[in-house]
Amino acid sequence: MDFEQVIAVVIRVVEAAGAAIMVLGGAAAVIAAVPAVLRADTRPGAYTGLRRNLGRAILLGLEVLIIADIIRTILVDPTPQSVLVLGAIVVIRVLLSFSLEVEMDGVWPWSRWRLAAGKGTATATSAGTGTDAGGAAAHPLS
Repeated sequence: MDFEQVIAVVIRVVEAAGAAIMVLGGAAAVIAAVPAVLRADTRPGAYTGLRRNLGRAILLGLEVLIIADIIRTILVDPTPQSVLVLGAIVVIRVLLSFSLEVEMDGVWPWSRWRLAAGKGTATATSAGTGTDAGGAAAHPLS
């Protein structure tokens, strides 16, 4: 095997890992949500928890796929056109990741400090649940 073949295999493995993270993470999120749906006391928050866990799996998978794209562009095909394509792919995936984070947390990242200051707590939301430390709903997208 020469260098390019080894790198091609590495890229395929990294891409497969990214896809597996999304698929297995999504399946794990669904499986973890089933007990919450079946219990009456946790049912109201089950959908929110499922969405948050699915979002986390997708975000992690996208980050791994970006790694594969960077490796491909730098080591396999370092032409100006491939660098521009990589830039476009990274921008699209970063925007997707950003929108998923906002969707999961319910607040713009630059607004978290205002929520923390307004509530007098050290963190904007309690473990990303969309509530402050006292259980009150966080201000959405302010």
